[in-house]
Formats: sequence, C-alpha cells, structure tokens
Amino acid sequence: MNILIVDDSLIIRKNLNRFFTNLGHTVLGEAENGNDAIAKCKELENIDLITMDITMPEMDGIETTKKIKEFLAEVTVVMITSHGQEELVSSALKAGAKNFILKPITEEKLSDTLQLLFPDA
Repeated sequence: MNILIVDDSLIIRKNLNRFFTNLGHTVLGEAENGNDAIAKCKELENIDLITMDITMPEMDGIETTKKIKEFLAEVTVVMITSHGQEELVSSALKAGAKNFILKPITEEKLSDTLQLLFPDA
C-alpha cells in the first residue's frame, strides 16, 4: 500500500515510517500538520492510506480528514490517538476515518489494524 503519515511528532512519523516499511508498504510522504497534509494529498498520487494524528497545531486531524475526504473520498484514514480522546475518536469517525490506533503505536497494533481494514492486502 501507499501511505501518507500525518503527525506533528517527528518521532511518531519516523516510527510509523519504519513500521510500514517493515510490513512491506511504501510511505509516499509525511506531513507535520493539517495544512501540510492537504497539500501533500493534492500533489501525491495513489494514496491508499493516511494515518492522521488527532491533535496537531494549525488544523486538527478531524478537520483535516473532512477536508481531504472532499477531494479524496475513497482514501482510508486511520486516526492516531492518545488514551482519553474517545470523544474525539467518535468525531473523527463521523468525519470519515475508518478506524483508530491508540498510542503507544507498535508494529503489531499497526499490522492488526491494516489486516482489519485491508484483509486482501
């Protein structure tokens, strides 16, 4: 799969990049905020999956997801969230996200979520 990672934390982006690479996927790009994510979505082609942090500066992941879904309706968005953000997860799912992963993120959690969303991949 082709993936865009959106998170304001460089450490989280690097970890996700490593996990996806280990699982045999291609990371097309990374974005550190919502505005950057929207720009990347407009320039990159064939994005299958976007991992989206909920809490980011400039534009949160929920608003970013809504805006991206306006022009990339078919892309799968998985929210990355911390414990205690259950209300935000509900809003994110209403905005078009397909699932969420709780921090701390592990390669196993990521793999399990991908298998749920893409059983044939």
